Amino acid sequence: MDKELFRRPGHLINRLARISLRWTEERFQPLGLSTGQIPVLFLLKDGSALTQKELARRVRIEQPTMAQLLVRMERDGLIRRTENPEDRRSSLISLTPRALKKLPRAKEILSAGNREALDGFTEREIATLSKLLLRVIKNLDPEIAEEIESMQTR
Repeated sequence: MDKELFRRPGHLINRLARISLRWTEERFQPLGLSTGQIPVLFLLKDGSALTQKELARRVRIEQPTMAQLLVRMERDGLIRRTENPEDRRSSLISLTPRALKKLPRAKEILSAGNREALDGFTEREIATLSKLLLRVIKNLDPEIAEEIESMQTR
């Protein structure tokens, strides 16, 4: 194989994603959470309720995958389902008090991961890296890039 391939940003980003996922999973396990649950938890953290379909669309996973994730989260007491008054065929998903209690610690863990990963970087380097990664995301999925940019301005 071409050694240059392993020096390319795509490969390095992929490796970083895997390392970061493993790091986070290890630290979330004692909390009773998984990294796959984090987007759902943070989408619903403000007390909102969304349908499974809307959650799947916003998290960018297939509905069957979201259904499995929600079944596990419901089993673990992290979400509750209520009747959707606008469409009786679907439920509204919201967080339980148990899930809300875990969010501050989950946020601390994610912040610690960022600090550890970026140790030795200047604020300017971090800003540059963030801008460059956002450009890569924008090239691959402009809609996600737009969501990220809107979250940065909130």
